[in-house]
Amino acid sequence: MFLLTKTLVSQSQDTVLLNERQLNTKSRIKWVSEFPSISEKKTNLSEKIGQVVFGKKDIPEISKPISVLALNPDSFLVLDQGNNTIFNIRNKESEIPRFLKKRENYFTSLVGICSISKNEILFTDSKLNQIYKINNDKTECVVLNDSLKLDQPTGIAFSNLTNEIWVVETKSHKISILNNKGERIKTIGTRGNNNGEFNFPTSISIDKDGFAYVVDAMNFRVQIFNKDGQFVSTFGKQGDATGDFARPKGIAIDSEGNIYIADALFNTVQIFNKKGIFLYYFGSQGKEKEKFWMPSGIFIDSLNYIYVSDSYNSRIQIFQMVN
Repeated sequence: MFLLTKTLVSQSQDTVLLNERQLNTKSRIKWVSEFPSISEKKTNLSEKIGQVVFGKKDIPEISKPISVLALNPDSFLVLDQGNNTIFNIRNKESEIPRFLKKRENYFTSLVGICSISKNEILFTDSKLNQIYKINNDKTECVVLNDSLKLDQPTGIAFSNLTNEIWVVETKSHKISILNNKGERIKTIGTRGNNNGEFNFPTSISIDKDGFAYVVDAMNFRVQIFNKDGQFVSTFGKQGDATGDFARPKGIAIDSEGNIYIADALFNTVQIFNKKGIFLYYFGSQGKEKEKFWMPSGIFIDSLNYIYVSDSYNSRIQIFQMVN
């Protein structure tokens, strides 16, 4: 077993495949693009100088991306904690949606984002203790349910199978399951380290079969629940070996059911199969392409494009699983 020590994660390397006996060797992760690119950042610096000299209007720029929700590599949304707003990225151009501009200083701690039926979008603010909804034509942003009381909502996911919203309440160490109106149906968990208990859970992802995967951050593990909220299994532990966790953050599931975990301290993405067996990882510490600095959110679209919120490099990196 190789060690994911600081020495390893800081070495210059291409996408790495480990533990070949457990890996389908036909599967690979390919780097696709980044936004903004290094050249775009240089251009933006020149534009900023022009803005100072000529008083031009400021151009939106990603600062600290936390989560991403994508349709495809040319169209995605980014939650940015540095600017306390959402960026809409289309065809390598960024903008703050017009209906959000007047509220860009209103949000305080954007964390999780997901889509629900009718192309509506939900996102959480962990300090305002709210879930917000963007309507399907993206002209309005409102609180999902004014009467819903939440305790530091972070990760959020929607089950197409049950038409339910699952939201992580980190401070109270539980998951709330809501209907599509934002009304609480039931809760899962309490603080602890037994099965079905949590210690500061953060991110969540739900697969096509309704299984929910929860990053139980300070228990350094992932817990899996079925569509009814019943505990199924768990994997992971604290450590510095491949397959261990240091600061697990975002989680996503690809079309084959593999589980991707972004680890902010290892500066990498680790991949496990459905049984929680470690397969391989990609990424290392750095600023070049295919490297990360405190990655947080991760999202995988229907074509297995992988979007990583490379938070302290102020960019989104896009990869693809290829066979």
